[in-house]
Amino acid sequence: MSLPYAHGESAVTGTERVFDGRMPSAPGDLRVEARGIAPVPETARYGGPGRLFTVWFAPNLTMTGVFTGTVGIALGLDFATALAAVVLGTLLGAIPTAYLGTWGSQTGAGQMPLARLAFGRGVTLPGALQWLSSIAWDALIGLFGGDALAQLCGWPFWAGVLVMMAAQGALGVLGYEAIHRLQTVMTFALAAAFAVMAAKLPGGSHAVTSATVHGADRAGAFVLTCTIALSLALSWAPYASDFSRYLPRTASRPRMFWYTLLGVSVSFVAVQALGLWGAAEFTDQTARGVDTLLGGGALGAFGLLAVALAALCSNAMNDYSGSLALQTMGVRLPRPVAAALAAVLGFPLVLWMHAADTTARFQNVLLFVGYWIPAFVAIVVVDWVVRARARGGKPVDLAAETAGPQPWWPALAAFVVAFAVAVPFMSTGLYVGPVARALHGADLAYPVAFAAALLVYAPLRIRRRS
Repeated sequence: MSLPYAHGESAVTGTERVFDGRMPSAPGDLRVEARGIAPVPETARYGGPGRLFTVWFAPNLTMTGVFTGTVGIALGLDFATALAAVVLGTLLGAIPTAYLGTWGSQTGAGQMPLARLAFGRGVTLPGALQWLSSIAWDALIGLFGGDALAQLCGWPFWAGVLVMMAAQGALGVLGYEAIHRLQTVMTFALAAAFAVMAAKLPGGSHAVTSATVHGADRAGAFVLTCTIALSLALSWAPYASDFSRYLPRTASRPRMFWYTLLGVSVSFVAVQALGLWGAAEFTDQTARGVDTLLGGGALGAFGLLAVALAALCSNAMNDYSGSLALQTMGVRLPRPVAAALAAVLGFPLVLWMHAADTTARFQNVLLFVGYWIPAFVAIVVVDWVVRARARGGKPVDLAAETAGPQPWWPALAAFVVAFAVAVPFMSTGLYVGPVARALHGADLAYPVAFAAALLVYAPLRIRRRS
């Protein structure tokens, strides 16, 4: 598949026209964004790095993050130890996301389309995984948003989820600017809502001050809690430059990095800390826990509405990036149609997760959708660094970078090998690898996959040097 990597509109013709299309022209332009994976021309860029804080802050203020925080307590850790694991894991996952996000302004391209630089036509595999992951995240987050909306309106669960999916699909169809604008507004609204919940917690709940696991079991629980937190923050990495691709090339990359890092890490640590403190209230019935915590009435209704709106913010980004991943695979669907499709497919997955042991299914889906990401990050970063050195400080020219055949097998081989090497280190409800079992449940699959991909791919890529 030939992707439209030239920077001008005229470079996209024929069947590739589906990747092109109308772009937002300025902040507040809320018409449907038709542009798909074609890079955004420099003449069409706008905005500043500051908007990256809100676009990465608001979508993480969800009950998914709160529920994830409860896992550390469920594993037997005390509050302080579990919080330390959450902070460490979140930072480790947020740093790659923030770094990759700086590529958007330099190229005008989304993250998965940029992966073609390293993967060539082999990008179909990570593209497919990213598309499936976006649907899985729709379910992980829509589970709680739909439940809150159903409880707020007195609907059956499926009706709440259906309305939630329709609303997020509509936002994903509108695209980049609509998502940015909503996240700016919701940053303040959701921060206020979660601050109210945090203020209510000390009066109705008490933090767990003593662990129920000790020794090696406690170490294993710490590592697993850290890995789960890492998986949340790192899950944004394959999306990162999707939401910075309209920023001008002159945008400060250090500011882009720090705004993204702060947006991701502060929000995730805050909601997971909330889950750690109120683990007894925030079970898999998180909507009921929010309503009870806030005392019902108008305040409880406000909390439930905030939970539903938070899910909307986050899932709209899943649908948007999923649409770009689907196009990167070579599927010639217009971007708005592809975004709507992701929302449609997320609906039955939410119902499946709700039908049985929600806690177990949630943790299994959460970990499995992310195991491929560390290898992906290692490969695209190595390729990017080698290309940057070859350019000698010159601006990125994607048309020139992709001229001629792009070797695909080194990246794909490293990707597959890294996943295989990580399998024994995985620890989920469905499968516990022999190494993880020996380490008392500690899940080291993420760092192992990253290191394995680095060790396999770097020598092959450096040898090519172009």
